[in-house]
Amino acid sequence: MRIANLANRATLVSGTIGLDVEEASDGRFGPDPEGVWSDWAAFAAWACTLDVPGHPDAQPFEERDLLAPVPRPSQVFAIGLNYADHAVEASMELPENPLVFTKFPSSLTGAEATVRLTGDRVDWEAELVVVIGRGGRNIPKDEAWDAVAGLTVGQDISDRTVQNWGKPAQFNLGKSFENYAPTGPAVVTLDELRSAGHDPAALRIHCEIVDEAGGAPRTLQDGTTADLIFPVDELVARLSTIVELRPGDIVFTGTPSGVGLGRTPQVFLRPGQRLITEIEGLGTIRQTFTV
Repeated sequence: MRIANLANRATLVSGTIGLDVEEASDGRFGPDPEGVWSDWAAFAAWACTLDVPGHPDAQPFEERDLLAPVPRPSQVFAIGLNYADHAVEASMELPENPLVFTKFPSSLTGAEATVRLTGDRVDWEAELVVVIGRGGRNIPKDEAWDAVAGLTVGQDISDRTVQNWGKPAQFNLGKSFENYAPTGPAVVTLDELRSAGHDPAALRIHCEIVDEAGGAPRTLQDGTTADLIFPVDELVARLSTIVELRPGDIVFTGTPSGVGLGRTPQVFLRPGQRLITEIEGLGTIRQTFTV
């Protein structure tokens, strides 16, 4: 199944057809998108029986109306230097343990967003985002995928100037400006991915940019989540040894090589550009940048 946030209402989607959760469940599940995650087991058992495009209450929708599928997570984890090629381009040693920071939840936005640039060194980072369905502590690695509700597409947009304020540098604020955490278009469950022939542990991740209206896209990043240094199951297990993971928590899992900071010369986002990020089986998100 694919779970989206359509105009602040929990919605099951198939293509551009949506089924309102509250209406389809006769009120058993409410309209709040966060309610999906707080009652994940019951919701998943109900929703997996539905034929969304064939349902009499299903309606077409516009993708621009999709908001962040998890709009108010209690915790947002982000992992740095989680691809070897990205660590190399950043001139950093490979981490022995996951490098964890956060993007504050107020930075979250949906799949189609206009982002105001906060400086002249704002960068892109295409990322697979994990959504927790069954929380807990000390989750064994061999059970970690069972704790995952689904996956979605994310961008860890980063103001490199603010990120590197002072010594030592700090990450959180430079990555948490308004709309600096686009996610979407929907959370895709693991069974949905597998039924379509996709391996949730090995998804192609691609990012490109269009410089102006009608211009040709240029590839910025092209990788696979199979190259994660700390893969999803290990991240879930290791995070849960320290913190309690909660339903609806999200994890930005890191970015492959190709970010602007790692290029020679360095390149950063400019007004008028359009960033397009796609992950195999999950969909596409798009951001337009302004001043």
